[in-house]
Amino acid sequence: MPAKTSAAATKIQASTKSRGSLSIWQIFKATIRAHHRPMNTLAAFYQHLGLALSLLVIATFLLAGMIKGVIGLGLPTIAMGLLGLAMAPSQAAALLIIPATLTNVWQLAFGGHLRGLLNRLWPMLLAIFIGTGAGTLWIGMAGGQWVVRGLGAALLIYALSGLFLPTLRVGGRTERWLGPLCGVLTGIITSATGVFVIPAVPYLQALGLSKDQLVQALGLSFTVSTLALAAGLSWRGALGGGELSASLLALVPAVLGMLLGQWLRQRISAVLFKRVFFIGLGMLGGHLLISG
Repeated sequence: MPAKTSAAATKIQASTKSRGSLSIWQIFKATIRAHHRPMNTLAAFYQHLGLALSLLVIATFLLAGMIKGVIGLGLPTIAMGLLGLAMAPSQAAALLIIPATLTNVWQLAFGGHLRGLLNRLWPMLLAIFIGTGAGTLWIGMAGGQWVVRGLGAALLIYALSGLFLPTLRVGGRTERWLGPLCGVLTGIITSATGVFVIPAVPYLQALGLSKDQLVQALGLSFTVSTLALAAGLSWRGALGGGELSASLLALVPAVLGMLLGQWLRQRISAVLFKRVFFIGLGMLGGHLLISG
């Protein structure tokens, strides 16, 4: 057994003696953080992850894909929130790279507005990439309670903005400086938490885009954020072959979930579903913020 695993087991045993039995989530966290290094093979990755966490990964991406299929967003946000309950944020972020990238490319490829959106949004998109790079050098997802609490705070703010923030409008002159500013802030938050919806989503919603344009713009923003996040994780050595292989496998439940969500979208109220989504996301964010 590796030395780090033994150390983690000793720590669990000592903590159990002093404080009584531990919850299953505490055991998950201790185990997964003991192996907080990139794995070179898929087998090694899942060997260290364990059966219970592997099932959690599958269920998480199935749910996250379904939510994205219904409302057009939420896959990385849900994935980071749920997986953040049981593993280090950097490992959760590594798992979502391929599902998030391919589903977002799928989203931005249709609609017929890509060239116009690129011409309009390139300052913000460039700022997202720069902000993510600067945040990786400055902050990064090095681990620790503050990263988990930061993830919880980002989810909670996003949920509250989705529930209560009125629809804003950004004028042409304001857009020139506000777009890059939102891009930099989004990049920094992405590098620290793996969540790239704040403040990019409220900003894009305030541009007065049509429904099809907004869906494409969100896909474009999320794609750039995911690629920038992948570059940052790779630079920090947190994106090995095992993580990429596991991320590729996570694409299967994510796509199945998206197809299920698109089927459900025709049969349920998208407005009601979105409200329930934000309430649940807020509760999850509050839990991560308090518990760390």
